[in-house]
Formats: sequence, structure tokens, C-alpha cells
Amino acid sequence: MTSHQTTQTMKPATAAKKLGVYLEATPAEFQEGVVSRTELNALQADPPQWLQDLRRTGPHPRPVVAAKLGISIAGLARGGVTEALTTEQIDALKQDNPEWLQKERATQAEVRKEAVRIKEKHEKDREKSAQQADEPRGPRS
Repeated sequence: MTSHQTTQTMKPATAAKKLGVYLEATPAEFQEGVVSRTELNALQADPPQWLQDLRRTGPHPRPVVAAKLGISIAGLARGGVTEALTTEQIDALKQDNPEWLQKERATQAEVRKEAVRIKEKHEKDREKSAQQADEPRGPRS
């Protein structure tokens, strides 16, 4: 019996997400077809000009916009940003630095601090548990 491997494919939306680009800004042939894992790997390893341009100038999907602004995706929504933005628009937002953006950046900084605190607490708890496991136990009565 021989086993033949089927080619793993994905929808264009999934491929665009993995590439970090806004699907509606990709070429029609990309949007209309399916993308194999091999094709995705090739696009990542040696991006064509259209992909390089999209990554550089946008429009960018919300996760990329949020990352470039240093806030969460929910923070974008709270700030009223609902559509994809170009690099130029993102830079203009950074320059204007509206109050909502300042607030969201502060919130994101607090979230990161809290994540670090929790991680350190878990590490200490693990160390403490490991030490207790190594200690000899007295006889049971």
C-alpha cells in the first residue's frame, strides 16, 4: 500500500492573515484561488513585489495597524478605527497622537506590566513547588 500525501491548501483569507496583509488589497488571482502550504512558504521566503509593497505601504489589516500603533485591536475599535489603514495614515495618527491613542497606549503598557508580573509569580510558584518536592518527608504515623 502506498500513501500519497494530499496538498494542504488554505483559503485566501487565511493565507493573507498568515502573510500579515489586507486581503482586499491583494491581487485578484490571489483572492480568487486557493493557496497551498508550498505557495505560502514561497511567498514568505521570496515575496513578490506586490507583497513587498503591501507590507511597506499598506493598507494594513487591523492586527498590523494595532501593532504599529502599540495598542490592542479592541483599542482600535474603541478609538473608532474600523477599516484598514495605510502606513501614511498610521504615521499621521502617531503624529497627531489623539487622546484616545494616548489612553490606549497607556492601557496596553499596563497590560504588558501585568503579564510580566503574573509570569514572574508563576515562575516563583514553580520554583517553590520544585523545592518542596525535593525536600525529604518525615515518617507517617
